[in-house]
Amino acid sequence: MAIERLSGPQKAAIFLYSIGEEMASTIVKQLDEEEIKRIGGSISKLSTISPKVMEIILTEFQEASAVQLPIQIGQEGKSQFIKSIVSKAIDAEKAQNILEEIQEEGKWNLFQKIRRLDPKTVSNFIRTEHPQTIAIILTHLDSNQAAAILEEFPPALQTDVICRIAELENIPPGIVEEIDEVLQEEIATIKGFGGQKSGGVRLAAEILNQMEGAAEGNILKEIEEQKQGLAEEIRKLMFIFEDLLQVDDRSIMAILKEVNNETLMMALKTASEELKEKIFKNMSERAAQMLREDLEVMPPARLKDVEAAQQSILKVAKKLESEGKIVLASKSKEEVFV
Repeated sequence: MAIERLSGPQKAAIFLYSIGEEMASTIVKQLDEEEIKRIGGSISKLSTISPKVMEIILTEFQEASAVQLPIQIGQEGKSQFIKSIVSKAIDAEKAQNILEEIQEEGKWNLFQKIRRLDPKTVSNFIRTEHPQTIAIILTHLDSNQAAAILEEFPPALQTDVICRIAELENIPPGIVEEIDEVLQEEIATIKGFGGQKSGGVRLAAEILNQMEGAAEGNILKEIEEQKQGLAEEIRKLMFIFEDLLQVDDRSIMAILKEVNNETLMMALKTASEELKEKIFKNMSERAAQMLREDLEVMPPARLKDVEAAQQSILKVAKKLESEGKIVLASKSKEEVFV
């Protein structure tokens, strides 16, 4: 961490961390909420402070002593320090709101630079990393971007990474911080904030859901050959086109409003009769009759085009669900709606 690259809030954060909670909370009392948020956010992103940087900062703050050894700042220590000084400086309700904002800011900034890059660039950048490292990186990205990046990898690497994502649980903060520091050196301004619970079977399923049908099937087939139990767990959480049978009629109608007739007709080409009837039931009588007739005279279509149309409709459904407008039934029995 070069001193010339440190901002004012970062220097203040290092200084406060060095003087301890009691003195730091006394200083924080003199700051307004925005200043506290900025400094708290800077504390949450600290990793290692070199003796030279500490000495310069302490000198700037007119402190006489210099630290002789690097200060390693663990995630738990940072969180407790921020919580302590903010709680001592302002009332409980305001403190809680500020702490939540600081925490969210830290999560949002994780691997932020990579989020702005296109999938091919990211895949070229990380494909030589260890599969476990790739898995950790992908768990911190949006599932759409993670899927697009994964599609750029060779099949064997795709399978390996998905298996590792599915089996990830709590990642030690130090590991994420170490990965982040390496990425900062190689891509410049990536900021890290480790320690979240990442990965898991659900995320692996979400990423596969965003991939093209053939690639998704190949990966699952490979996983099944290596780890049948894991493949079954992933399949249980994947939402496929036929699962629209389990979706309530109101939600189906909301989905159909967002889908054009050409896409719907292509998607229904390989659908079961039960699903077709469910779709027809949630359309006007005239529209349903026209769609039936169009399907009867529809020429052969490439499976790739049918799967693309189905994925397009599933993306609409997931978007509506994320906006709270519909509920998609899960194959898992974890969620119960009453």
